[in-house]
Amino acid sequence: MLRVRGLAGDLAPPVAKRGPDHEKLFTMANFVCSAVLFDLDGVLVDSTKSVDRQWRRWAAEHSIDPDQVTAIAHGVRTIEVVRQLAPHLSAEEETEKLEARESADRDGVEVMPGAAHLVNSIPQGRWCVVTSGTRKLAASRLHLAGLPLPKVLVSAEDVTQGKPDPQPYLKGAALLALPPAECLVIEDAPAGIISSHAAGMKVIALTTTFPADKLQEADAVAQALPEIQVRFSDGKLIVDLN
Repeated sequence: MLRVRGLAGDLAPPVAKRGPDHEKLFTMANFVCSAVLFDLDGVLVDSTKSVDRQWRRWAAEHSIDPDQVTAIAHGVRTIEVVRQLAPHLSAEEETEKLEARESADRDGVEVMPGAAHLVNSIPQGRWCVVTSGTRKLAASRLHLAGLPLPKVLVSAEDVTQGKPDPQPYLKGAALLALPPAECLVIEDAPAGIISSHAAGMKVIALTTTFPADKLQEADAVAQALPEIQVRFSDGKLIVDLN
């Protein structure tokens, strides 16, 4: 198998192929790690329609261009988006309102293909969820998708700086009691890729929310979770991207 620079230090160029949309995708990558840190929305749970609806509703209420909002909202803490686009409002109050609406809006929210199989193939304590949403929203979406609640869940309340700052993923590694360099991240957003690399972690990006050309800073790019397989060997996780 050809290798990319994985967590064990393997180095060789990944193989590039063309997907159905003719975007460049990296394949046949292999990573060795101690744990996998998953983003939630767009990775384990498909909540894009709900997120988009509620942000556009909020934008209309405050006479803000909805396209401007949705362009920056994905993968970033709600409170930081509000602070950036509506500094005259109470970020805490608007965040509480938005997250409550998202929790109640379940139309179209479903588990990502391959998510249940993938997380169930990883021993408990060797994976976690690092999300920009609140703990309540994350737990609600995991439950709705029929996914197990991990032992470690890093949410918006657990950090003072969200993605693209490294703090969320560093927090995840600390709670797993592992060095950041031994952790592999699976993300779907540029902010998450930046956060992962700033934390000293490798990252596989999924083209579930953004096109591949927006994810080229990732160490590997896949179209969906079924392309990722995890094996447990000699105390390490072997993550194959086929």
